[in-house]
Amino acid sequence: MAPGSIFVQLPPKRPSSARGFTLIEVMVTVAIVAILASIALPAYGDYVRRSRIPLALEALNTYAARMEQHFQDVGSYDSAGNCAAQVPLALANFILTCTLSANSGFEARASGTGSMAEYEYFINDRGDRSTLKHPNGPTQLCWSTRGATCDT
Repeated sequence: MAPGSIFVQLPPKRPSSARGFTLIEVMVTVAIVAILASIALPAYGDYVRRSRIPLALEALNTYAARMEQHFQDVGSYDSAGNCAAQVPLALANFILTCTLSANSGFEARASGTGSMAEYEYFINDRGDRSTLKHPNGPTQLCWSTRGATCDT
């Protein structure tokens, strides 16, 4: 060594096999991921359920338009079983039903099935739309996908 130089001894290097994460670091990471998953998964499930609603509302609109067209063509909403004939045959997660009302009009309902059983929507010949059942809110005099507010 040269005179006047300072010698600093560095700590010994760890062998390459000792590099990595400690058990505490891994456990903290797993805990953070678990917390994020516990928040994200229910929100995603609700999002998936809400994404199925517009198909039912579109089917109700289509049904009402078909019934109005039939009324314009024939002069009544029902002739030779038209009420049942206008119901779309394939509607996933919902069952569409219709009835003729006492005032010679019609009423149609889209009732959820399976995971969508908590949802039910309504339309009639006057164009009245209602949310009859929704897990996040009360009955609405409009179609609501979120439950608490009406969709525009």
